[in-house]
Amino acid sequence: MSPKSTFACAICALMLSAAPVLAADPAMEERVKVARGAIMQLAEELKGELVGALQSGGPVKATETCSIVAPQISTNVSQGKGLTIGRTALKVRNPANVPDDFEKAQLEAFAARIAAGEDAMKIDHAEVVTDASGAKTFRYMKAIPMAEKPCAVCHGAELKPELKAEIDKLYPADQAVGFKVGELRGAFTVKQKVD
Repeated sequence: MSPKSTFACAICALMLSAAPVLAADPAMEERVKVARGAIMQLAEELKGELVGALQSGGPVKATETCSIVAPQISTNVSQGKGLTIGRTALKVRNPANVPDDFEKAQLEAFAARIAAGEDAMKIDHAEVVTDASGAKTFRYMKAIPMAEKPCAVCHGAELKPELKAEIDKLYPADQAVGFKVGELRGAFTVKQKVD
C-alpha cells in the first residue's frame, strides 16, 4: 500500500470510528458534527500537502512543508467553519500547539483510557465549558493515535539523521518523538463560542 493510501485509510478510520455523542442534545450533536467535519477537512488538506511533499522530497521536505502549511490550513478551515481548530499533544513539536488546561486534562484522560485498553481510534470528548466571566465555549477533542505509517517516520524512536537535523532546525525544543504504535500521539482540538 502506498504512503498516500495508508495515510488516507488512517484518516478515514480515525473519523469514521468517532464515538457517538453521549447526550441526546440536538444542539450539541450538531456542534460535534460540524467539529468532526472540520477535523476531516483539516486532516484531508494536510494529508494532501504531506503526501505530495513526501513523494517529491521525502520526510525532510514533508517536515518543512508541515511547518508552513499546517497553520495556514488550520486558519483557513477555522475561518470557513466559524470555529478554531488545531492540533495539540502532551509532547509537542510546535510550541504554538502547547495544550491549554482543558486540553491537557483531556489528553491525560485519553492516555489513561488507551492504557486501560480502550480503542484509541474511538476516543473523543465534547463539552460546553463556562469560564469565570460566564462565557460559554464548545470544546471538542479527538484522539490521534500513533500509526506506524507514515507517522513513525517523523515521530518514532529512530529518526534518520538528515530528518532529525531538519526537525532540530525548525523546532529546537521538539518533544514529539519516541512514540510507539498505538500510543496517544496527540489530538485534534476544536473551540467555538456558544451564544
